[in-house]
Amino acid sequence: MSDPAPPRRPTLDLRAFTPARVALGRSGASVPTRALLDFTLDHARARDAVHAAFDVPALVADLSALGPVVTEVRSRAVERSDYLRRPDLGRQLDAGSAELLARGASASCQLAVVIGDGLSAAAVRAHAVALLTRLLPLLAADGAVAIGHVVVASGARVALGDEIGAILGARMVAMLIGERPGLSAPDSLGAYLTFAPKPGRTDAERNCVSNIHHAGLSYDEAAFKIAWLVREGLARKVTGVALKDESADRAPRRIGTAWPE
Repeated sequence: MSDPAPPRRPTLDLRAFTPARVALGRSGASVPTRALLDFTLDHARARDAVHAAFDVPALVADLSALGPVVTEVRSRAVERSDYLRRPDLGRQLDAGSAELLARGASASCQLAVVIGDGLSAAAVRAHAVALLTRLLPLLAADGAVAIGHVVVASGARVALGDEIGAILGARMVAMLIGERPGLSAPDSLGAYLTFAPKPGRTDAERNCVSNIHHAGLSYDEAAFKIAWLVREGLARKVTGVALKDESADRAPRRIGTAWPE
């Protein structure tokens, strides 16, 4: 009986296509020292991302340079420890922030953009401004969508955007927020789109464009998807499971790298 032929593509080749932990090898009954050290480092980076400080003044300055007027708010989660232990507090505005937004509400707001720290302020710092730089022209093309408000929210969970959008009278809210850090991506940004936002909306009523980071979705690809979903969501008056992403055939191809050096 002959030995089976070796695989045409060795397992080690997979490491060139994914940051996942594959083909690590072994040392006795354990993994090699290098693989263990890499895991420990990535785990530390993920923990650091959760606890990193949210530099609101720097973000507001960078966003203001793009043109829009930016409003700062915060949730009822005053301390980071409160935010992590009480997710419900991150879904509610504190009283002062609610009053501030109410004074700037507008009946003609098509889209409110909210940028929240979420579980990775590092993701917001790394990607939010660059993503908006590409998204704003796509939304403004042919006068399609006007952004009524840009809000920076500290201690934010995704659902905080529902209350913000409702107070501002926005037809749709786009929440850009730091996603839960993973061992291969501690700085992944997500975008959550909700039509007719109001407290009590469920995740089934949102569209999500996730994994926006250097090894994931590029800024150009993410901006294209978000702009398509915003336009179609406003036109069809729905988001979530009722709105499927059908933009793939018209999405820009990634040529080389779309990331700044």
